[in-house]
Amino acid sequence: MSDLDAWLDPPLVAILRGVRPEEVVAIGLALIEAGIRIVEVPLNSPEPFESIERLARALEGRALVGAGTLRRPTEVAEVARAGGRLVVTPHADPHIVRAAKALGLFAIPGVATPTEAFAMLDAGADALKLFPAEMLGPAVVKALVAVLPSGTRLLPVGGIDPEKIAAFRSAGASGFGLGSALYRPGNTPEQVGEQARAFVDAWRAVSGAGAISALGG
Repeated sequence: MSDLDAWLDPPLVAILRGVRPEEVVAIGLALIEAGIRIVEVPLNSPEPFESIERLARALEGRALVGAGTLRRPTEVAEVARAGGRLVVTPHADPHIVRAAKALGLFAIPGVATPTEAFAMLDAGADALKLFPAEMLGPAVVKALVAVLPSGTRLLPVGGIDPEKIAAFRSAGASGFGLGSALYRPGNTPEQVGEQARAFVDAWRAVSGAGAISALGG
């Protein structure tokens, strides 16, 4: 699949911060079974490139695998060498976005303001990560939706649990990044799968089963 929309069904990104290589494939398979097909391994996890490589091999064709918490453009090439096809940042860095696009990777940079959002779109971002969502809230989503170009994907990240999805979705969120409410170090694949199903059910309850490609659905 070459288009990000093909993976955004449902538009939920699993963030496996702290995951270890020896457990990552089993957790990835649990996510796939629950219906989540985008998996991010943050680079501040133990041996992240090994985890990305194992996931990319095991889930080839079934999931979009990549890295999060990138801080430098040079890290993009390392993600690509490990088989990752997605880079996610907590901040707005156009150099990382351009490096990702130059290598044919999807890029989802973090933004918190309209200035950052427009700058990242101009750099070629495929979607925008609204971070930290728990601080910014649905009101900021609604304000951004009003000014961003039609078709922009906006994914709140930070403090998202199944109970918060409806409010953010009503404000115009296109999807979500799922962190500690989905996975914490030490969780079993069964626990992760159970949480993943709760998130998928919460999304479908407010959006139906189809993918989202634009702000506001």
